[in-house]
Amino acid sequence: MANTASILWHALHALPSPSDKVNWAGFYVLDPSTPSQLILGPFHGKVACQTIRFGRGVCGAAATSGKTQLVPDVELFPGHIACDGDSKSEVVVPIMLGNKVVAIIDVDCAVESGFDAEDCRYLEELAELLASSCDW
Repeated sequence: MANTASILWHALHALPSPSDKVNWAGFYVLDPSTPSQLILGPFHGKVACQTIRFGRGVCGAAATSGKTQLVPDVELFPGHIACDGDSKSEVVVPIMLGNKVVAIIDVDCAVESGFDAEDCRYLEELAELLASSCDW
């Protein structure tokens, strides 16, 4: 996952705007001691929140629903957790093992509307690859 976070960060920064404005890319994984909580995994970017409860913020919404969250303006997302005040948009994709969320991919951008449906599609493909290739 650490290498995947690095590849994701560097690949996005090699693309034209707005992809090159990504300011955080990484993972939160299911906390084995608290099944309704995510803990920080490998990432690139500023220091991040250590834990996120299911249902809180964009990551918690993805973990609760098992569905991708595409947020063009984080200020308009109810309960958004601002780990980095520079983040303006966000996409969060759950990594599913069967019907269970085992982790999430979280990518933040320093501009509004930094992500679109194509980003979601490719990140969902990445989530499927990670679900089948990691030892969760």
